[in-house]
Amino acid sequence: MRAGVLQTNIVPSRRELGSQIQKWRPAFVAIYCSRALLSLYQHSGERGFSGIDRTRLVQLVREKNLDELQKLGGVDGVALALKTSTEHGIYSSSTDGRCKAFGSNTYKKPPTKGFLYFAWEAFQDRSRIIVLVCGALALGLGMIVYGAQDGWQDGLSILFSLFLSIIVDAIFNYELNRRFDKMSKVSNSLYVDAMRDGRRKEISVFETLVGDVIHLNTGDQVPADGLFLEENCFLQVDESSITGESDHIEVNHDQNPFLFSGTNVVVGNGRMLVTSVGMNTNWGRMLSKLNRESREKTPLQNRLDRLTSSICTIGMAADALVVALLLIGYFTGKTQIIDENGNQARGLDFVLQILEIAVTIFVAALPEGLPLAVTLTLVYPLKGLMAQKAMVRKLSACETMGSATTICTDKTGTLTMNQMKVTKFWLGKDMSVEEVDCCDSIAPAVIELLREGIAVNTTASINRTTGSEYEIKGSPTEKAILSWAIESMNLNMEEVKMRCSVLHHEMFNSEKKRSGVLMKRKIADDDGTDHVHWKGAAEKVLSMCCCYRDAYGVIKVMDYNQKVQFQKIIEGMAASSLRCIAFAHSQVPAEDSDIEHKMIKEDGLVLLGLVGIKDPCRPGVKKAVEDCQNAGVNVKMITGDNIFTAKAIATECGILRPEDENREGAVIEGEEFRNYTPEERTEKVEKICVMARSSPSDKLLMVECLKEKGHVVAITGDGTNDAPALKEADIGLCMGIQGTEAAKESSDIIILDDNFSSVVTVLKWGRGVYNNVQKFIQFQLTVNISLLVFSFIAVVSGGCTPFTTVQVLWLNLIMETLGALALATGDPTKELMNKIPVERTDPFIINIMWRNILPQAAYQICLVLAFVFKGESIFHADNVLNTTLVFNTFVLYQVFNEFNARKMEKKNVFEGVHRNKIFVGIIAITIVLQVVVVEFLNNFASTERLSLQQWGICIGIASMTWPIGWVVKCLPVPEKPFLSHLITEKIVTLMKRIRIESIKCLAFVKH
Repeated sequence: MRAGVLQTNIVPSRRELGSQIQKWRPAFVAIYCSRALLSLYQHSGERGFSGIDRTRLVQLVREKNLDELQKLGGVDGVALALKTSTEHGIYSSSTDGRCKAFGSNTYKKPPTKGFLYFAWEAFQDRSRIIVLVCGALALGLGMIVYGAQDGWQDGLSILFSLFLSIIVDAIFNYELNRRFDKMSKVSNSLYVDAMRDGRRKEISVFETLVGDVIHLNTGDQVPADGLFLEENCFLQVDESSITGESDHIEVNHDQNPFLFSGTNVVVGNGRMLVTSVGMNTNWGRMLSKLNRESREKTPLQNRLDRLTSSICTIGMAADALVVALLLIGYFTGKTQIIDENGNQARGLDFVLQILEIAVTIFVAALPEGLPLAVTLTLVYPLKGLMAQKAMVRKLSACETMGSATTICTDKTGTLTMNQMKVTKFWLGKDMSVEEVDCCDSIAPAVIELLREGIAVNTTASINRTTGSEYEIKGSPTEKAILSWAIESMNLNMEEVKMRCSVLHHEMFNSEKKRSGVLMKRKIADDDGTDHVHWKGAAEKVLSMCCCYRDAYGVIKVMDYNQKVQFQKIIEGMAASSLRCIAFAHSQVPAEDSDIEHKMIKEDGLVLLGLVGIKDPCRPGVKKAVEDCQNAGVNVKMITGDNIFTAKAIATECGILRPEDENREGAVIEGEEFRNYTPEERTEKVEKICVMARSSPSDKLLMVECLKEKGHVVAITGDGTNDAPALKEADIGLCMGIQGTEAAKESSDIIILDDNFSSVVTVLKWGRGVYNNVQKFIQFQLTVNISLLVFSFIAVVSGGCTPFTTVQVLWLNLIMETLGALALATGDPTKELMNKIPVERTDPFIINIMWRNILPQAAYQICLVLAFVFKGESIFHADNVLNTTLVFNTFVLYQVFNEFNARKMEKKNVFEGVHRNKIFVGIIAITIVLQVVVVEFLNNFASTERLSLQQWGICIGIASMTWPIGWVVKCLPVPEKPFLSHLITEKIVTLMKRIRIESIKCLAFVKH
């Protein structure tokens, strides 16, 4: 049989084996063959490309390894190894195998954050966890003491307030995240032209595979890493999103065929061979470093945590004291607690009653509405900021921006308009032309050489639209030069190109900072020579020149002194915030032209002229920088431009002030900052105003140094390489127009118009948010201190609290929530931008707040205690009516005190109140709800209906908060915190030492 033959060929039979073993062998052979075939199928993708593997392709492009490329047989050799036809592309039948072997063109992103993620994140707030414990205790004790039917109300009310604050927080954070994801999906909907099955086909960028031949045109984004296929063409590529370099890179077939995902084609068209996709690309490698979630708390969160801890400590201390005093009174026979049946509580019932009182006092002290109030305060500015071109991605970002002490900003497109324009032209040593039309004053021969050098030695193109209208495509610098040549020298680019034949073109690169062309005129010259034209950074081109032409076209020798004079002209242009570009020309005998080795003459040139290109500052940017400085925020400019241009722009914008210009260390270059020791960087970082010739890594280094010094740092960025700095900073501000997706993912706020003035708007709103939170905390602490103190005194002296737990929750939840909405809806004022920023170590509750809190709280405490102990005799009321009067007066007092909280420093608390319709509406709603609680919810709130006279008494007593507030604001307060007078540096050092030693002891004991 066939099985037997197969058996004898693979596993030789042995006579000593039994007949049973002989029967099983065909089955084993069949299993073995099946597994072998399955393994071959699974690895068929990788084995199908045996000449090359994924790792080798990735390293080839990432390292720009020309030697390795030559070993593989050049670009054509790589295409052959990938079984790709450079003419017809790949075939659809091979797509599955390519996907298995090299992966797909998708990027690993952090999993989408659902609603439950944000709910869990909101729940992890310290104050909410404390509220949860209190709610559970109140629920358990209430059901034990009063039974399941009536005892659930207090505990469940606490838990409901917790649930409500978590839901509101999660809803807003989830909505912000969903909005950003939606925007990202729209911006990621890109398509590319690929050759599939011999036809040009439009496919999604995510369907791109290794081996694909992609057609690229001007303005396209490169979809993956790969190699340039065209031999007689070139591309100008903007790699700033990857490298941070603003200069465009030439990509050609021989010297630099390497293309990277995420870069943009500025000029040219051609085809590329895809060699790496997805996470194997340079872009994917960068994204993988950014998918780590930051858990660092904002300055406000740290302050609120400290505040909550302090309040809880005070509340627990008061509880412990109350329990101790009540127990002592119980055992000495001086304290009695009457239960709901009118009987004296004894034994376990007495203990449970004490615990319930303790929970009530703790709830009075605990600001359980604070997380919800802060969330509402943070949400309010979102709509206003969006209207002013700022999209907030994280709720806490706006508030953090308000605490910013330093802003590190880009130059191009943020401080400036990114619209280059030639504003000055130098010809020879003496002639400076600033008029648009300069043809009349310059020799025709010089004009013709300039036209030739500009038209032929460029990567930009001109598209004529209608009549005299035209559109220039290319880099901002090229567009500025061409636009100037068209307007000032009547350049007709098409005519000039028709008269010239280009023999070789050396493209601009960031190392040489120049571009050159070797050309021949089609109209035969008398001498039959070739012409060389160079254009580039003025200092680079000047070093190649030995002569110059004057306005009359006369060639003059350039000696050392004259070269120094030209260098001063260049430095003067840079000092005027101009980017200086030089043009040079030379004639070369045809027999001396090294066309074979593609070399263009680089010395002995004749300088034709210098142009100064200006990128004008945005309107209003100087005022915006001045506003920041008046607000105590230090603005630093970080740019890739040379030090002279950077210094000039910084001076024009107001970043570099006159007193800073000659100060050592105010203006430095990125390399110098990089070469400092860590100690030197930390010492000098605050003095830096401008950092020129910087890279994205320098940005990150500066952010880290500033944070080490205790600064709250905001930074702007737009490139993929800016992403680590954006993530590291306290506030990452990404430019919405120029910004890459990686930069936007790493940012906290997106500036939709790329304008520095919008950054200042965010700063102003952030300070408004912080100020609103302080207003609310002042209002709330007045309530909490009053509740805690008179509850403690009432319990210790009488054995019961003046308010029921439901009434306390009404005060904490309704008053705090509505109070937060009322005080959160105030727009930022101009006065906020005249204050210095709040540093990380500054106290949250300042002296002005204490001045406003303590007298108001003292008045409320005295008022309530008078009602509690003498109210029944004064108003001739029973216990329930007296309690209702106390409760109603206390609530109305808070309503009136909200007006005081609107203005922490101003005496006129009614100023502008009619313009804040939300505030007026909430005050009205609060009064209506209080009427409903007192008049209609008697059983639930333990209240009794009041007469009009009694309402008048409550309103009259409560309104006294206004004159008290006016008098209090007449009192001056020191700026230095009260506690700082008691806490000296020695005490702080001693406390730190005690803490360190305690940690060591605990570690030793644990060990």
